[in-house]
Amino acid sequence: MTAAPVIDVRGLTKRYGERTVVDHLDLVVERGRIVGFLGPNGSGKTTTIRMLCGLLTPDGGEGSCLGHDLRRDAAAIKREVGYMTQRFSLYDDLSIEENLDFVARVYGVPERRRAVDDSLDRLALGGRRRQLAGTLSGGWKQRLALASCMLHSPQLLLLDEPTAGVDPRARRDFWDEIHALAAQGITVLVSTHYMDEAERCHRLAYIASGRLLASGSTEEVIAGSGLSTWVVSAAGGEAELAQVSGLLRGAPGVTTLVTLGVTLRVSGVDRAAIAPTLARLRESPTLTVAPTQPSLEDVFVSLIRGSSDREH
Repeated sequence: MTAAPVIDVRGLTKRYGERTVVDHLDLVVERGRIVGFLGPNGSGKTTTIRMLCGLLTPDGGEGSCLGHDLRRDAAAIKREVGYMTQRFSLYDDLSIEENLDFVARVYGVPERRRAVDDSLDRLALGGRRRQLAGTLSGGWKQRLALASCMLHSPQLLLLDEPTAGVDPRARRDFWDEIHALAAQGITVLVSTHYMDEAERCHRLAYIASGRLLASGSTEEVIAGSGLSTWVVSAAGGEAELAQVSGLLRGAPGVTTLVTLGVTLRVSGVDRAAIAPTLARLRESPTLTVAPTQPSLEDVFVSLIRGSSDREH
């Protein structure tokens, strides 16, 4: 028998006055999966996460989280989910150990002292247990926040941009821990703006203006985008590349144009429309135009632009 999804929502909607922040969102997350929740600022990611963990009541739609109805069982969901907010939400003037003890008391964790000690050991916080939380770097605050999320042994973690402002090494350590948790059967929904983090997820869900625009594995999202990408390099260096960029910007069929060092990445969904422009570039003996595989970033930049164009 196939296990029921940990998250299963249909038509999820949230409005503030006349503004629809989350617009009929469908989302299914299977047990033990790490799902990257992606989208530009203001796309509705945080609002969605808050509805999933029982902090906000949907204005429309239905579904369940950990088998509990989103509307009727919000209190049960709050007790059983681990939620890590965008901003550090523990007490700066308490030590690491005192913060964890406080959270354990709130959740009524049995054998509280042992649970706190185990949490300190798991995330290598034991040596800093008496350090005030307010004096920690971003990476150590992140570890403390994750430790507090895990104290009551949740089976679902909802992480809202947990690595924003954290250095690359701390981000890598964090993701190693997330994958270790997933291997134990814990499900993770994590919002992020980092494409390298998105590629570490089992599946992706991309929203803009509260609407789901793409979902699936990295390979499925890229394939489903219909995007074609080329790399343009110039023997004339940066000056020539700048001229080419000006030519391509706004050209028919070009949806995204990104400068990467001494090359340009050109993408579009209409190969026929962009073909004449690329043919003109190939006539130059100092330019090289070569097809390449679209990246996840190419796809998401294209989705952002497409969503913005539809709104206007």
